Amino acid sequence: MMDRNDHDEHLIETVFRNGTITVVGVVLSFSLGFLTQWASNPIPWTIADLPTLFLISIGVGLQLRSLALLLRTESLKKSVYDRASRYFLRGIVTTGSGVFVAIVIDTVRLLSERQPILKNLAALFLP
Repeated sequence: MMDRNDHDEHLIETVFRNGTITVVGVVLSFSLGFLTQWASNPIPWTIADLPTLFLISIGVGLQLRSLALLLRTESLKKSVYDRASRYFLRGIVTTGSGVFVAIVIDTVRLLSERQPILKNLAALFLP
């Protein structure tokens, strides 16, 4: 809870914080939706999918941490709000990196089925 001795700390507007909570919640739901969709991909999983799973899971965890911080009343303090924002931005970058890795891996797999040269290249990186 916020202490009465915290008057010296800068506070943010509740309307601004509430808008941020909405944005974090929407982006988190899209991230979880992508993770669910990716997990049900008809292409069988291999060891090469672990970096994608790791990145997206860490990114979702960072976004969840951000939401948890923002839902507390202490998030009206600018320092707490800024920390939650940093968690959120790190979560977006990490999740986006995981999505990019998933696209690259799936593209290499699909192209390797069609191009014999790429098949040899894919065999070096994808089991």
